[in-house]
Amino acid sequence: MVLIPGGTFTMGSTEFYPDEQPVHRREVASFRISKYAVTNADYARFVADTGYVTVAERPLDPASYPGVAAEDLVPGAMVFTPTTGPTDLRDWRNWWRWETGAHWRAPFGPGSGIDDRMDHPVVHVAYEDATAYAEWAGKRLPTEAEHEYAARGGVDGARFAWGDDPYPGGRALANSWLGRFPYDNRGVGGTAPVGSYPENGYGLSDMIGNTWEWTTDYYAPRHIVPTDKPVDAGKRANLLAAASSREGEQIPRRVLKGGSFLCSPDYCLRFRPAARSPQAEDTGMSHVGFRLAADA
Repeated sequence: MVLIPGGTFTMGSTEFYPDEQPVHRREVASFRISKYAVTNADYARFVADTGYVTVAERPLDPASYPGVAAEDLVPGAMVFTPTTGPTDLRDWRNWWRWETGAHWRAPFGPGSGIDDRMDHPVVHVAYEDATAYAEWAGKRLPTEAEHEYAARGGVDGARFAWGDDPYPGGRALANSWLGRFPYDNRGVGGTAPVGSYPENGYGLSDMIGNTWEWTTDYYAPRHIVPTDKPVDAGKRANLLAAASSREGEQIPRRVLKGGSFLCSPDYCLRFRPAARSPQAEDTGMSHVGFRLAADA
């Protein structure tokens, strides 16, 4: 764990996506955060010690998916699948598929494995899976503000963690999509071993790119700026949980931070500290992982 000194920073951006607004000054107390994302090797130790079964390995709860046929409520996860050529970028279903039998130990579905990927970030972990690991480790997940503050590495207000140029000197400083999305990738094309890219100013690896990472914050379509007015914490949490669900859905959404290997300037310019993405708590995907945090 790396100690991040507390301070005030500029959170959000007005340049790219509406949900990154309003830009505001945010104060963060000192905290600790993992140098690396949790790896397959780390998660394997947790599962061996506890016998934990991830959400993607369990049958789906009919109560959470009203109207879905019983035969479709089978374990699985969302797996990225490149297209063979240009496609309609308005429809994410063109490159994502629900794969029965996909989970953290079989990231591409039945027959795949992680024996040669033990130093890669664990993926296909739902929010519950990440928090269970954190509790076992005696830690917690970071808040959205903590993640953004740490990802900036002390570079306040810049577009990217290293400055304003996405590829300074033509060099990729994070594992993102290089080429035309989602069919022409001249980069890694998937997750990379943790620590494959340069550390940021705080000595942290892969806070940007590689995999999106869970935070504890419920998602709202705009930043909720802290106020000095007294607010009932329980009531506020319940309202945020309700607001975070899409209309007609019952699963709350949390904020993901950091972007992933799928972020591309021609589709998803989210490999930036200010970027954020909503994710249903129960959904594991092949580009979503997590890291730990703790109070200082």
